[in-house]
Amino acid sequence: MSHYHFIAVGGAVMHNLALELQALGHVISGSDDEIFEPALSRLELAGILPTEFGWFPEKIDSHLDGVILGMHARLDNPELQKSQKLGIPIFSFPAFIRQHAQNKIRVVLAGSHGKTTSTAMLMHILQKEGKNFDYLVGSMIRGYERMVRLTDAPLMIIEGDEYLSSPLDLSSKFLHYEPHFALITGIAWDHVNVFPTLDSYYQTFEKFIDTVKDACWYYKKDTELVRMCGSQPKSKGYEALPHKRSNSGTEVFWNKEQSIWVPFFGTHNIENATGVVALAIELGIPEERAWKHLADFPGTAKRLECLQPEGAEIVYRDFAHAPSKAAATVAAVRAQYPDRKMLSVFELHTYSSLQPEFMESYKGLFDAAEEAWVLYDPHVFELKKMPVPPLQIMQDRLGQVRLFSNINELEQALKSLRNDAQARNEIWVSLWMSSGNFGGLKIV
Repeated sequence: MSHYHFIAVGGAVMHNLALELQALGHVISGSDDEIFEPALSRLELAGILPTEFGWFPEKIDSHLDGVILGMHARLDNPELQKSQKLGIPIFSFPAFIRQHAQNKIRVVLAGSHGKTTSTAMLMHILQKEGKNFDYLVGSMIRGYERMVRLTDAPLMIIEGDEYLSSPLDLSSKFLHYEPHFALITGIAWDHVNVFPTLDSYYQTFEKFIDTVKDACWYYKKDTELVRMCGSQPKSKGYEALPHKRSNSGTEVFWNKEQSIWVPFFGTHNIENATGVVALAIELGIPEERAWKHLADFPGTAKRLECLQPEGAEIVYRDFAHAPSKAAATVAAVRAQYPDRKMLSVFELHTYSSLQPEFMESYKGLFDAAEEAWVLYDPHVFELKKMPVPPLQIMQDRLGQVRLFSNINELEQALKSLRNDAQARNEIWVSLWMSSGNFGGLKIV
């Protein structure tokens, strides 16, 4: 039994790793300057929620077996500085995971978009096959208590994030894992706060590809991936199989004579599923069985998640925050519901999206919707220590969208739209896209 202390315990993966280590019998403590749901309630239920928010060097002593350091912390963090002074082993969570998975077959799913859903798809196929595997995934998945599993299983499935590992380790998280097999869904510039140029973003994926040992599947309609992978013997390209819209899902023709219905839609999701099935084949699962397992794939939280499946307004929520993600999600919903009027609501929430220069990347992405709204919260700019751009600059960058800076104004506009739709007997589909929570607005 070991005692691990988490600096920035409230992170999505960090708190799940803390919960998993506690479940394995280790003693866990942690600190953070802010913790939000669902981490707040989950840590509290486990009895490891900090009694106060903030950093307390008195929590650090020589009895600790290790400190796990989250990216949210800073180099001048007093708990980190004391840990360094005492010589306590300090891990980023990807370094900790790599150590745990040293003797396992490691499979990493990466890409600027789609990696969480793709990881969940592969886990679903393996679970249906009765395979024993560990995992790390970035979103809650139905049927799983935690997003991290650490056992003596021979296989580990990892969602590979390109973001930086920790304040002490400025390499991308996925560079730690050295996978035997990998999937890259596509590359579109993101995280401009740590990858200030497009070339720097590409370079970290090039480094990742070099770490793959046996086989790297890549989406072959991505020109940059073709450049990076096309000439490498270990690299294998994939693209979406033929498919067509079918009820609330998609019919996929996995060979010329047979098809399978899957409960998700959008060309980007079929692309992801095709790559995942290719990975499953690498792991010894026949193609037909892999596709059949996806026929009851339950999806992942906030990834084209249907909050209201029927009635006068069908409502979807999606994590889409980068331009490529938003574009794919809007296109998917528009194609699935061509006869319905559409409302798209996008929240500027990430560091990249809040920058006026980057906002122009979203211009035109929401044009397929009859109503395109964008929410920006001045408080979010304040938290990230960024100035709020002038309204006209934001309007020019984002194009033909309706801007809201106040959640109450957005709520009133939504009520008005729904009342007008009801009066006119109109049928709508609404799509809500954010890595945040729209200021707590109740969508349905």
